[in-house]
Amino acid sequence: MLSPKNRRKIIAINASPKMGKGNTSLILTPFIEGLQGAGAEVELFYTEKLNINSCKGDISCWVKTPGECFQDDDMKMLLPKLNQADIWVFATPLYMDGLTGPMKILIDRICPSAQPFMELRDGHNFHVIREGVKAGKIVLVANCGFWELDNFDPTLSFMKAFSRNVMREFSGALLRPHGPAMRFAKGEKINEISAAAKEAGRQLVAKGRISSETLGAVSRELLPLDHYIQGINQGFENLLRSRGLMD
Repeated sequence: MLSPKNRRKIIAINASPKMGKGNTSLILTPFIEGLQGAGAEVELFYTEKLNINSCKGDISCWVKTPGECFQDDDMKMLLPKLNQADIWVFATPLYMDGLTGPMKILIDRICPSAQPFMELRDGHNFHVIREGVKAGKIVLVANCGFWELDNFDPTLSFMKAFSRNVMREFSGALLRPHGPAMRFAKGEKINEISAAAKEAGRQLVAKGRISSETLGAVSRELLPLDHYIQGINQGFENLLRSRGLMD
């Protein structure tokens, strides 16, 4: 076990409005258990409990108070933690093919960690990262209601681009398609997915990477597509009938 001084410091942010009771947490919770079990120090935040305003785009954090936003909200507490963390874990359900609004607002407010000056890195134009901001890794945890894995493509593309911009290594994505099936699929399959998410956390801390096999196990099929559609539609029909909204 690593000494407290040498432990990996990890900031995990759950952007589900259902917080610890949502489908996103069914993957994030065992992942964090794996991180902690391997000796990492993890702080978990919920966007639902954070007061974070949108970026105003006035670049005060670059030209008036370098490295600091003028807004007096929870980013004053969170940004220094992010700047010194070894790993950032962003967990979100998919809303309209992307991150939740609060998660995107939070990411926009990381802007003070960069400088206004520009440089070429690997032939591409980026802002210079502010001195004292630690380099590290980024991991995405995401779930969605649609069955196919490719529904995550827009969010994956964004997170990889964001990782390049902040000079952090994108270290993988724990993706859970047809997330609602986690609530009604067979227990054995659910246990295997939870075990894979926990193993992903252990691997990230112990080996610095998550194997493609482990990530694939997190995303494994729970139900055939036609069974899933039938189950979802039947569930909503029953709900609407119970509320007198469907004959």
